[in-house]
Amino acid sequence: MTAPRPLLSMASAPAHLLRNIALATCAILLAACSTPRASVGQDNAATANAQTVKVRQIRNATIKVEYAGTTFLVDPMLAKKGAYPGFEGTYNSHLRNPLVDLPMPVNEVMKADAIIVTHTHLDHWDDAARQGLPRNLPIFAQNEEDAESIRKDGFTDVRVLTEDTVFNGTRLSKTGGQHGDDKMMMADLGKLLGKVSGVVFQRPGHKTVYVAGDTVWNRHVEEAIQKYQPEVIILNTGYARVLGYDGSIIMGKEDLHRASQAAPKATVMGTHMESVNHATQSREELRDYIAEKGLDPRRVLVPADGQAYSF
Repeated sequence: MTAPRPLLSMASAPAHLLRNIALATCAILLAACSTPRASVGQDNAATANAQTVKVRQIRNATIKVEYAGTTFLVDPMLAKKGAYPGFEGTYNSHLRNPLVDLPMPVNEVMKADAIIVTHTHLDHWDDAARQGLPRNLPIFAQNEEDAESIRKDGFTDVRVLTEDTVFNGTRLSKTGGQHGDDKMMMADLGKLLGKVSGVVFQRPGHKTVYVAGDTVWNRHVEEAIQKYQPEVIILNTGYARVLGYDGSIIMGKEDLHRASQAAPKATVMGTHMESVNHATQSREELRDYIAEKGLDPRRVLVPADGQAYSF
């Protein structure tokens, strides 16, 4: 039996063999250093995705805000076109609400981690939402009165927004508003219009988003912009009108201009248009106004139903 040959020692190895081993080792080390680790790439992608804020216009004042991995459905009006009579005592009350259908299946609209109801008027919290949304979804209401009303429909996790509410790590701050001018609010109409609110979304590393809700431009709006310095401002700009009163119970095109001046670095978005009978300002009118005033259409936005923006 032939004895096995001993392994060649490094000391006795030929010079050309040592050079080849050294070159191969260097090549392996360089390749290892230059090749990105898959986990690092995935972590970067996940971080970038988590820091992206996405706002989707659904219909009317209904929007979705995807914030730090959590999807908030704001002011859901989910009924089919023409489900309700027009609002009595308002402009175009002969028209049935909503004026248009949802831009996507209602089941898709309802996919959310939490609901925010700025107030319980039918065009912000309708029968279809009350009957169709999962009863265990967290719902944030502006005050205990609204929260109790929502609980009566069988919802089991209804919370009251404060200026320092936290959900899934995102700070939700309730802001004030006024659903009409002082003259309207002091009349009997004020009792019907009631209390309203907005909400600010905040989290380190993310754009601050301010949803003003059903309010006219007033000190509440100015104070919210000054306090929170939002980088995205969403205004209800349908200029909804009530018979017998001058002006509107929510904002209009001039308020987009005011917001763009009050927060010159912010993106301003107009919503709550072309979906309910008393909203008298169209998207086309808003876009014409933006052009007339020389506002940047990349910063002052008028989304179509279903359209989304990422910030």
